[in-house]
Amino acid sequence: MLGQQFAAKINRGLPAPARAQEQRQQFGVGQRRRATRQHLFARSFVFGPVAYRHDFNIPRQDRARQAENPRIPVSYPPVMLSADSYMSAPALANLRILLGVSGGIAAYKAAELTRRLRDAGAEVRVVLTENAARFVTPLTFQALSGQPVRCGLWDESAEAAMGHIELARWAQRIVIAPASADLIARLAHGLADDLLTTLCLASTAAVALAPAMNQQMWAHAATQANLTVLRARGISVLGPGSGSQACGEFGAGRLLEADAIVAALAAMHGPQLLAGTRVLVSAGPTFEDIDPVRYVGNRSSGRMGFAVAQAAAEQGAEVQLVAGPVHLPTPAGVVRTDVRSARQMHAAVMQHIPQSDIFVSAAAVGDYRPAEIATHKLKKTGGSLTLTLTENPDIVAQVAALKNRPFVVGFAAETRDLQAHAQAKLAAKKLDLIAANQVGAGAGFDCADNELLLLWPGGKEHLARADKIVLARALVARIAALREPALGRTRPGGRKR
Repeated sequence: MLGQQFAAKINRGLPAPARAQEQRQQFGVGQRRRATRQHLFARSFVFGPVAYRHDFNIPRQDRARQAENPRIPVSYPPVMLSADSYMSAPALANLRILLGVSGGIAAYKAAELTRRLRDAGAEVRVVLTENAARFVTPLTFQALSGQPVRCGLWDESAEAAMGHIELARWAQRIVIAPASADLIARLAHGLADDLLTTLCLASTAAVALAPAMNQQMWAHAATQANLTVLRARGISVLGPGSGSQACGEFGAGRLLEADAIVAALAAMHGPQLLAGTRVLVSAGPTFEDIDPVRYVGNRSSGRMGFAVAQAAAEQGAEVQLVAGPVHLPTPAGVVRTDVRSARQMHAAVMQHIPQSDIFVSAAAVGDYRPAEIATHKLKKTGGSLTLTLTENPDIVAQVAALKNRPFVVGFAAETRDLQAHAQAKLAAKKLDLIAANQVGAGAGFDCADNELLLLWPGGKEHLARADKIVLARALVARIAALREPALGRTRPGGRKR
Protein backbone atom coordinates (compact mmCIF):
# COMPACT_ATOMS: atom_id res chain seq x y z
CA MET A 1 0.00 0.00 0.00
CA LEU A 2 2.83 2.37 0.89
CA GLY A 3 4.54 1.62 -2.41
CA GLN A 4 1.32 2.32 -4.33
CA GLN A 5 0.75 5.63 -2.58
CA PHE A 6 4.34 6.61 -3.21
CA ALA A 7 4.17 5.68 -6.88
CA ALA A 8 0.97 7.68 -7.35
CA LYS A 9 2.84 10.87 -6.49
CA ILE A 10 5.41 10.49 -9.26
CA ASN A 11 4.82 11.03 -12.95
CA ARG A 12 8.02 11.48 -14.84
CA GLY A 13 8.93 11.33 -18.49
CA LEU A 14 11.52 9.44 -20.40
CA PRO A 15 14.56 11.46 -21.54
CA ALA A 16 14.71 12.52 -25.15
CA PRO A 17 16.62 10.21 -27.52
CA ALA A 18 19.54 12.61 -27.65
CA ARG A 19 19.83 12.54 -23.89
CA ALA A 20 19.54 8.78 -23.88
CA GLN A 21 22.46 8.63 -26.31
CA GLU A 22 24.53 10.88 -24.05
CA GLN A 23 23.63 8.77 -21.01
CA ARG A 24 24.59 5.62 -22.91
CA GLN A 25 28.03 7.08 -23.46
CA GLN A 26 28.36 8.34 -19.90
CA PHE A 27 27.32 5.20 -18.07
CA GLY A 28 28.53 2.63 -20.59
CA VAL A 29 25.46 0.50 -20.26
CA GLY A 30 23.90 0.91 -23.70
CA GLN A 31 24.51 -2.66 -24.75
CA ARG A 32 24.00 -4.36 -21.40
CA ARG A 33 21.17 -6.70 -20.84
CA ARG A 34 18.04 -5.47 -19.04
CA ALA A 35 18.77 -7.66 -16.02
CA THR A 36 22.13 -5.94 -15.54
CA ARG A 37 20.51 -2.53 -15.66
CA GLN A 38 17.91 -3.63 -13.11
CA HIS A 39 20.69 -4.72 -10.79
CA LEU A 40 22.52 -1.41 -11.13
CA PHE A 41 19.55 0.89 -10.68
CA ALA A 42 17.25 -1.04 -8.34
CA ARG A 43 19.40 -3.46 -6.39
CA SER A 44 18.38 -2.14 -2.95
CA PHE A 45 14.61 -1.87 -3.40
CA VAL A 46 12.12 -4.37 -2.09
CA PHE A 47 8.86 -3.32 -3.73
CA GLY A 48 7.80 -3.53 -7.35
CA PRO A 49 7.08 -3.31 -10.12
CA VAL A 50 9.48 -0.65 -11.34
CA ALA A 51 9.49 1.07 -14.71
CA TYR A 52 13.06 1.88 -15.76
CA ARG A 53 13.61 5.33 -17.20
CA HIS A 54 16.98 4.38 -18.64
CA ASP A 55 16.04 1.43 -20.80
CA PHE A 56 18.29 2.32 -23.70
CA ASN A 57 17.45 -0.59 -26.00
CA ILE A 58 14.13 0.92 -27.06
CA PRO A 59 12.78 -0.46 -30.36
CA ARG A 60 12.96 2.14 -33.12
CA GLN A 61 9.23 2.02 -33.79
CA ASP A 62 8.54 2.83 -30.11
CA ARG A 63 10.80 5.86 -30.07
CA ALA A 64 8.53 7.78 -32.45
CA ARG A 65 5.55 7.12 -30.21
CA GLN A 66 7.52 8.30 -27.18
CA ALA A 67 8.47 11.50 -28.99
CA GLU A 68 4.78 12.19 -29.62
CA ASN A 69 3.75 11.35 -26.07
CA PRO A 70 6.88 11.79 -23.96
CA ARG A 71 5.33 11.56 -20.47
CA ILE A 72 4.48 8.18 -18.98
CA PRO A 73 3.66 7.24 -15.39
CA VAL A 74 6.61 5.63 -13.65
CA SER A 75 6.33 3.70 -10.38
CA TYR A 76 9.24 3.91 -7.97
CA PRO A 77 9.37 2.11 -4.64
CA PRO A 78 10.50 3.77 -1.41
CA VAL A 79 14.06 3.28 -0.17
CA MET A 80 14.42 0.63 2.52
CA LEU A 81 17.15 0.12 5.11
CA SER A 82 16.57 -3.63 5.05
CA ALA A 83 14.14 -6.00 3.43
CA ASP A 84 13.15 -7.67 6.67
CA SER A 85 12.49 -4.48 8.66
CA TYR A 86 9.60 -2.07 8.52
CA MET A 87 12.10 0.75 9.28
CA SER A 88 11.66 2.27 5.81
CA ALA A 89 12.90 5.75 5.19
CA PRO A 90 9.87 7.99 4.72
CA ALA A 91 9.48 9.57 1.28
CA LEU A 92 11.00 12.97 0.66
CA ALA A 93 7.73 13.95 -0.95
CA ASN A 94 7.82 17.42 -2.50
CA LEU A 95 11.05 18.35 -0.73
CA ARG A 96 13.10 20.79 -2.83
CA ILE A 97 16.69 19.58 -2.65
CA LEU A 98 19.65 21.46 -4.07
CA LEU A 99 22.32 18.82 -4.73
CA GLY A 100 25.85 20.21 -4.81
CA VAL A 101 28.58 18.09 -6.37
CA SER A 102 32.22 18.95 -5.69
CA GLY A 103 35.30 17.67 -7.49
CA GLY A 104 36.54 14.15 -6.79
CA ILE A 105 36.36 10.65 -8.21
CA ALA A 106 33.23 9.99 -6.09
CA ALA A 107 31.37 12.61 -8.16
CA TYR A 108 30.13 9.82 -10.43
CA LYS A 109 28.12 8.41 -7.50
CA ALA A 110 26.13 11.64 -7.34
CA ALA A 111 24.36 10.54 -10.50
CA GLU A 112 22.81 7.57 -8.72
CA LEU A 113 22.06 9.79 -5.71
CA THR A 114 20.11 12.12 -7.99
CA ARG A 115 17.96 9.19 -9.10
CA ARG A 116 17.46 7.95 -5.56
CA LEU A 117 16.40 11.38 -4.33
CA ARG A 118 13.82 11.61 -7.11
CA ASP A 119 12.74 8.06 -6.38
CA ALA A 120 12.03 9.20 -2.83
CA GLY A 121 9.78 12.00 -4.09
CA ALA A 122 12.16 14.97 -3.94
CA GLU A 123 12.48 17.67 -6.56
CA VAL A 124 16.18 17.94 -7.32
CA ARG A 125 18.28 20.68 -8.87
CA VAL A 126 22.00 20.14 -9.30
CA VAL A 127 24.94 22.53 -9.00
CA LEU A 128 28.37 21.33 -10.10
CA THR A 129 31.64 22.92 -9.11
CA GLU A 130 34.13 23.55 -11.88
CA ASN A 131 36.19 20.54 -10.84
CA ALA A 132 33.13 18.29 -10.54
CA ALA A 133 32.32 19.01 -14.18
CA ARG A 134 35.70 17.48 -15.08
CA PHE A 135 34.49 14.12 -13.73
CA VAL A 136 30.83 14.13 -14.80
CA THR A 137 29.00 16.23 -17.37
CA PRO A 138 26.13 18.62 -16.63
CA LEU A 139 24.04 16.81 -19.27
CA THR A 140 24.10 13.64 -17.16
CA PHE A 141 22.53 15.42 -14.21
CA GLN A 142 20.13 17.36 -16.41
CA ALA A 143 18.77 14.09 -17.76
CA LEU A 144 18.53 12.50 -14.33
CA SER A 145 17.05 15.49 -12.50
CA GLY A 146 14.85 16.81 -15.30
CA GLN A 147 16.13 20.31 -14.48
CA PRO A 148 18.82 22.62 -15.90
CA VAL A 149 22.20 22.25 -14.19
CA ARG A 150 24.18 25.24 -12.94
CA CYS A 151 27.98 25.24 -12.92
CA GLY A 152 29.05 28.84 -12.25
CA LEU A 153 28.15 32.33 -11.17
CA TRP A 154 28.84 33.79 -14.60
CA ASP A 155 25.84 32.38 -16.45
CA GLU A 156 24.46 35.53 -18.06
CA SER A 157 21.04 34.09 -18.87
CA ALA A 158 20.51 32.86 -15.31
CA GLU A 159 22.07 35.81 -13.54
CA ALA A 160 20.03 38.38 -15.45
CA ALA A 161 17.37 37.70 -12.82
CA MET A 162 19.84 37.08 -9.95
CA GLY A 163 19.54 33.35 -10.50
CA HIS A 164 21.80 32.34 -7.62
CA ILE A 165 19.56 34.18 -5.14
CA GLU A 166 16.48 32.65 -6.70
CA LEU A 167 18.03 29.18 -6.42
CA ALA A 168 19.07 29.82 -2.81
CA ARG A 169 15.48 30.78 -1.94
CA TRP A 170 14.06 27.79 -3.82
CA ALA A 171 16.01 25.17 -1.85
CA GLN A 172 14.46 23.64 1.26
CA ARG A 173 17.56 21.55 1.88
CA ILE A 174 21.09 21.68 0.48
CA VAL A 175 22.94 18.37 0.14
CA ILE A 176 26.58 18.33 -0.96
CA ALA A 177 27.72 14.90 -2.10
CA PRO A 178 30.55 14.35 -2.49
CA ALA A 179 31.94 17.09 -0.26
CA SER A 180 35.68 17.33 -0.82
CA ALA A 181 38.22 18.45 1.77
CA ASP A 182 38.66 21.68 -0.19
CA LEU A 183 34.95 22.45 -0.22
CA ILE A 184 34.61 21.67 3.49
CA ALA A 185 37.48 24.08 4.23
CA ARG A 186 35.93 26.85 2.15
CA LEU A 187 32.55 26.42 3.83
CA ALA A 188 34.13 26.45 7.29
CA HIS A 189 35.83 29.77 6.49
CA GLY A 190 32.72 31.33 4.98
CA LEU A 191 34.10 31.74 1.46
CA ALA A 192 31.78 32.45 -1.45
CA ASP A 193 34.17 32.04 -4.37
CA ASP A 194 31.97 29.88 -6.60
CA LEU A 195 28.27 29.23 -7.14
CA LEU A 196 27.94 26.37 -4.64
CA THR A 197 29.59 28.13 -1.69
CA THR A 198 27.68 31.32 -2.53
CA LEU A 199 24.39 29.40 -2.41
CA CYS A 200 25.27 27.95 0.99
CA LEU A 201 25.75 31.45 2.39
CA ALA A 202 22.73 32.93 0.63
CA SER A 203 20.25 30.22 1.62
CA THR A 204 18.42 29.63 4.88
CA ALA A 205 18.00 25.94 4.01
CA ALA A 206 19.52 23.25 6.23
CA VAL A 207 22.81 21.91 4.85
CA ALA A 208 24.04 18.30 4.88
CA LEU A 209 27.51 17.22 3.76
CA ALA A 210 28.53 13.74 2.62
CA PRO A 211 32.34 13.83 2.71
CA ALA A 212 34.51 11.85 0.29
CA MET A 213 38.29 12.02 0.26
CA ASN A 214 41.52 10.10 0.84
CA GLN A 215 41.64 8.51 4.29
CA GLN A 216 44.66 10.59 5.34
CA MET A 217 42.95 13.81 4.24
CA TRP A 218 39.90 12.81 6.28
CA ALA A 219 42.02 12.12 9.38
CA HIS A 220 44.02 15.36 9.06
CA ALA A 221 43.58 17.74 11.98
CA ALA A 222 42.66 20.61 9.65
CA THR A 223 39.76 18.66 8.11
CA GLN A 224 38.47 17.56 11.50
CA ALA A 225 38.71 21.12 12.85
CA ASN A 226 36.75 22.42 9.86
CA LEU A 227 34.05 19.79 10.44
CA THR A 228 33.82 20.73 14.10
CA VAL A 229 33.17 24.34 13.06
CA LEU A 230 30.50 23.28 10.57
CA ARG A 231 28.76 20.94 13.02
CA ALA A 232 28.66 23.74 15.57
CA ARG A 233 26.76 25.79 12.98
CA GLY A 234 24.17 23.04 12.67
CA ILE A 235 25.43 21.47 9.44
CA SER A 236 24.83 17.71 9.29
CA VAL A 237 27.70 15.43 8.29
CA LEU A 238 26.66 12.14 6.71
CA GLY A 239 29.44 9.57 6.89
CA PRO A 240 31.92 8.99 5.53
CA GLY A 241 32.03 5.24 5.08
CA SER A 242 35.15 3.14 5.43
CA GLY A 243 36.74 0.74 2.97
CA SER A 244 38.95 0.53 -0.10
CA GLN A 245 39.55 3.78 -1.95
CA ALA A 246 40.29 4.72 -5.56
CA CYS A 247 43.85 5.67 -4.56
CA GLY A 248 44.49 2.10 -3.42
CA GLU A 249 44.42 2.92 0.29
CA PHE A 250 41.95 1.62 2.86
CA GLY A 251 40.16 3.54 5.58
CA ALA A 252 37.56 6.17 6.36
CA GLY A 253 36.72 8.63 3.60
CA ARG A 254 34.39 6.78 1.22
CA LEU A 255 31.22 8.51 0.13
CA LEU A 256 28.17 6.90 1.76
CA GLU A 257 26.05 4.85 -0.60
CA ALA A 258 23.13 6.71 -2.16
CA ASP A 259 20.52 4.72 -0.23
CA ALA A 260 22.19 5.54 3.09
CA ILE A 261 22.22 9.26 2.24
CA VAL A 262 18.55 9.17 1.23
CA ALA A 263 17.65 7.32 4.44
CA ALA A 264 19.49 9.92 6.52
CA LEU A 265 17.73 12.79 4.76
CA ALA A 266 14.37 11.07 5.12
CA ALA A 267 14.96 10.71 8.87
CA MET A 268 15.56 14.46 9.07
CA HIS A 269 12.63 15.36 6.83
CA GLY A 270 9.90 12.95 7.87
CA PRO A 271 7.64 13.02 10.94
CA GLN A 272 9.79 13.27 14.06
CA LEU A 273 9.39 10.01 15.92
CA LEU A 274 10.60 11.35 19.28
CA ALA A 275 9.20 14.88 19.27
CA GLY A 276 8.66 16.02 22.85
CA THR A 277 10.60 13.06 24.27
CA ARG A 278 13.54 13.38 26.66
CA VAL A 279 16.34 10.94 25.87
CA LEU A 280 19.39 10.20 27.99
CA VAL A 281 22.34 8.48 26.27
CA SER A 282 25.57 7.22 27.83
CA ALA A 283 28.55 6.76 25.51
CA GLY A 284 32.24 5.93 25.41
CA PRO A 285 34.51 4.06 27.80
CA THR A 286 35.25 4.64 31.46
CA PHE A 287 38.77 4.93 32.85
CA GLU A 288 39.61 3.71 36.35
CA ASP A 289 42.80 5.24 37.71
CA ILE A 290 45.52 3.01 39.16
CA ASP A 291 47.81 5.93 39.96
CA PRO A 292 48.24 9.48 38.55
CA VAL A 293 49.69 8.00 35.33
CA ARG A 294 48.00 4.66 34.63
CA TYR A 295 44.42 3.49 34.41
CA VAL A 296 42.25 0.48 33.60
CA GLY A 297 40.07 1.14 30.55
CA ASN A 298 38.71 -0.31 27.32
CA ARG A 299 38.83 0.39 23.59
CA SER A 300 35.39 1.94 23.15
CA SER A 301 35.53 4.95 20.80
CA GLY A 302 32.12 6.33 21.82
CA ARG A 303 31.03 6.59 18.16
CA MET A 304 27.94 4.42 18.55
CA GLY A 305 26.62 6.31 21.55
CA PHE A 306 27.28 9.67 19.92
CA ALA A 307 25.51 8.42 16.78
CA VAL A 308 22.48 7.39 18.87
CA ALA A 309 22.42 10.85 20.47
CA GLN A 310 22.55 12.47 17.03
CA ALA A 311 19.82 10.20 15.63
CA ALA A 312 17.54 10.91 18.61
CA ALA A 313 18.05 14.66 18.22
CA GLU A 314 17.22 14.38 14.52
CA GLN A 315 13.92 12.81 15.53
CA GLY A 316 12.99 15.77 17.70
CA ALA A 317 14.11 14.47 21.10
CA GLU A 318 15.62 16.60 23.83
CA VAL A 319 18.90 14.71 24.25
CA GLN A 320 21.24 14.61 27.23
CA LEU A 321 24.56 12.84 26.56
CA VAL A 322 26.82 11.51 29.31
CA ALA A 323 30.19 10.85 27.68
CA GLY A 324 33.23 9.02 28.90
CA PRO A 325 36.76 10.20 27.99
CA VAL A 326 36.52 10.51 24.19
CA HIS A 327 37.53 13.17 21.66
CA LEU A 328 34.38 13.44 19.58
CA PRO A 329 32.40 16.58 18.67
CA THR A 330 29.06 16.97 20.39
CA PRO A 331 26.15 16.39 17.96
CA ALA A 332 24.13 19.48 17.14
CA GLY A 333 21.34 20.15 19.62
CA VAL A 334 22.68 17.72 22.23
CA VAL A 335 23.61 18.71 25.80
CA ARG A 336 26.77 16.93 26.94
CA THR A 337 28.22 16.00 30.33
CA ASP A 338 31.79 14.63 30.41
CA VAL A 339 32.87 12.04 32.97
CA ARG A 340 35.86 9.75 33.41
CA SER A 341 35.11 6.89 35.80
CA ALA A 342 32.21 4.47 36.15
CA ARG A 343 31.14 6.04 39.44
CA GLN A 344 31.11 9.49 37.85
CA MET A 345 29.01 8.14 34.98
CA HIS A 346 26.68 6.46 37.47
CA ALA A 347 26.19 9.73 39.34
CA ALA A 348 25.54 11.72 36.15
CA VAL A 349 23.07 9.17 34.78
CA MET A 350 21.12 8.90 38.03
CA GLN A 351 20.94 12.70 38.20
CA HIS A 352 19.25 12.89 34.78
CA ILE A 353 17.08 9.75 34.94
CA PRO A 354 14.09 11.36 36.72
CA GLN A 355 13.74 13.78 33.78
CA SER A 356 14.19 11.12 31.08
CA ASP A 357 11.63 9.17 29.06
CA ILE A 358 14.20 6.91 27.37
CA PHE A 359 17.63 5.77 28.55
CA VAL A 360 20.06 4.29 26.03
CA SER A 361 23.05 2.78 27.82
CA ALA A 362 25.56 2.66 24.97
CA ALA A 363 28.62 3.27 27.16
CA ALA A 364 31.18 0.53 27.70
CA VAL A 365 31.28 0.90 31.48
CA GLY A 366 34.16 -0.83 33.23
CA ASP A 367 32.99 -3.71 35.39
CA TYR A 368 35.80 -3.27 37.94
CA ARG A 369 38.04 -0.57 39.36
CA PRO A 370 41.17 -0.65 41.56
CA ALA A 371 40.20 -0.85 45.22
CA GLU A 372 42.76 1.85 45.97
CA ILE A 373 44.29 4.60 43.83
CA ALA A 374 47.98 5.22 44.50
CA THR A 375 48.81 8.81 45.40
CA HIS A 376 52.06 8.69 43.43
CA LYS A 377 53.24 6.81 40.37
CA LEU A 378 53.91 3.16 41.12
CA LYS A 379 57.53 2.19 40.51
CA LYS A 380 58.87 -1.09 39.18
CA THR A 381 60.16 -3.33 41.92
CA GLY A 382 61.61 -6.12 39.82
CA GLY A 383 58.77 -8.43 40.74
CA SER A 384 55.08 -8.90 40.00
CA LEU A 385 52.39 -6.41 40.91
CA THR A 386 49.00 -7.42 42.25
CA LEU A 387 46.01 -5.13 41.88
CA THR A 388 42.90 -5.68 43.96
CA LEU A 389 39.78 -4.81 41.96
CA THR A 390 36.31 -4.03 43.24
CA GLU A 391 33.08 -4.15 41.29
CA ASN A 392 31.59 -0.99 39.78
CA PRO A 393 27.87 -0.17 39.98
CA ASP A 394 25.75 -1.72 37.23
CA ILE A 395 24.19 1.45 35.83
CA VAL A 396 21.69 0.00 33.36
CA ALA A 397 20.49 -2.64 35.85
CA GLN A 398 19.92 -0.01 38.53
CA VAL A 399 17.97 2.20 36.15
CA ALA A 400 15.83 -0.74 34.98
CA ALA A 401 15.07 -1.63 38.62
CA LEU A 402 13.66 1.81 39.44
CA LYS A 403 9.98 1.98 40.32
CA ASN A 404 9.45 4.93 37.97
CA ARG A 405 11.74 3.81 35.18
CA PRO A 406 12.09 5.11 31.66
CA PHE A 407 12.18 2.93 28.56
CA VAL A 408 15.56 1.21 28.99
CA VAL A 409 17.87 0.15 26.16
CA GLY A 410 21.06 -1.74 26.90
CA PHE A 411 24.04 -2.79 24.79
CA ALA A 412 25.93 -6.06 24.83
CA ALA A 413 29.44 -6.41 23.37
CA GLU A 414 30.31 -10.09 23.10
CA THR A 415 33.14 -12.18 21.73
CA ARG A 416 31.11 -15.40 21.42
CA ASP A 417 27.55 -16.76 21.71
CA LEU A 418 26.21 -13.30 20.87
CA GLN A 419 22.47 -14.01 20.91
CA ALA A 420 22.53 -16.29 23.93
CA HIS A 421 24.47 -13.82 26.10
CA ALA A 422 22.38 -10.87 24.93
CA GLN A 423 19.11 -12.72 25.55
CA ALA A 424 20.26 -13.60 29.05
CA LYS A 425 21.21 -9.98 29.77
CA LEU A 426 17.86 -8.73 28.41
CA ALA A 427 15.96 -11.02 30.78
CA ALA A 428 18.20 -10.70 33.84
CA LYS A 429 18.22 -6.90 33.82
CA LYS A 430 14.59 -6.55 32.68
CA LEU A 431 15.48 -4.33 29.73
CA ASP A 432 12.97 -3.17 27.11
CA LEU A 433 15.49 -3.63 24.27
CA ILE A 434 19.09 -4.71 23.88
CA ALA A 435 21.47 -4.04 20.99
CA ALA A 436 24.14 -6.72 20.75
CA ASN A 437 27.29 -6.69 18.66
CA GLN A 438 30.32 -8.88 18.16
CA VAL A 439 33.64 -7.34 19.23
CA GLY A 440 37.23 -8.26 18.48
CA ALA A 441 39.08 -8.91 15.23
CA GLY A 442 38.29 -5.51 13.76
CA ALA A 443 34.62 -5.54 14.79
CA GLY A 444 32.75 -3.29 17.19
CA PHE A 445 35.38 -1.11 18.87
CA ASP A 446 37.52 1.43 16.96
CA CYS A 447 35.41 1.02 13.81
CA ALA A 448 33.31 3.51 11.85
CA ASP A 449 30.79 0.79 11.02
CA ASN A 450 29.18 -2.11 12.83
CA GLU A 451 26.28 -4.56 12.76
CA LEU A 452 23.70 -5.06 15.47
CA LEU A 453 21.34 -7.74 16.69
CA LEU A 454 18.31 -6.12 18.33
CA LEU A 455 16.40 -8.23 20.86
CA TRP A 456 13.30 -7.36 22.85
CA PRO A 457 10.67 -9.45 24.66
CA GLY A 458 8.95 -11.31 21.85
CA GLY A 459 11.01 -10.11 18.93
CA LYS A 460 14.36 -9.57 17.28
CA GLU A 461 15.90 -7.83 14.26
CA HIS A 462 19.29 -7.97 12.58
CA LEU A 463 20.77 -4.72 11.30
CA ALA A 464 23.36 -5.50 8.64
CA ARG A 465 26.82 -3.96 8.73
CA ALA A 466 26.64 -0.23 8.01
CA ASP A 467 27.99 3.11 9.15
CA LYS A 468 27.17 3.62 12.84
CA ILE A 469 24.96 6.64 12.19
CA VAL A 470 22.86 4.52 9.80
CA LEU A 471 22.52 1.85 12.49
CA ALA A 472 21.73 4.48 15.11
CA ARG A 473 18.85 5.86 13.02
CA ALA A 474 17.42 2.37 12.58
CA LEU A 475 17.81 1.71 16.32
CA VAL A 476 16.03 4.96 17.22
CA ALA A 477 13.20 4.06 14.84
CA ARG A 478 12.87 0.66 16.53
CA ILE A 479 12.87 2.29 19.99
CA ALA A 480 10.10 4.64 18.91
CA ALA A 481 8.06 1.75 17.51
CA LEU A 482 8.41 -0.39 20.64
CA ARG A 483 7.78 2.47 23.01
CA GLU A 484 4.59 3.63 21.29
CA PRO A 485 2.36 0.68 22.33
CA ALA A 486 3.60 1.05 25.91
CA LEU A 487 2.51 4.67 26.21
CA GLY A 488 -0.39 4.95 28.61
CA ARG A 489 0.20 1.44 29.96
CA THR A 490 1.82 0.47 33.24
CA ARG A 491 4.14 -2.52 33.30
CA PRO A 492 4.92 -4.51 36.44
CA GLY A 493 7.68 -2.61 38.24
CA GLY A 494 7.45 0.25 35.78
CA ARG A 495 5.77 3.59 35.38
CA LYS A 496 3.09 4.75 33.01
CA ARG A 497 4.99 5.75 29.88
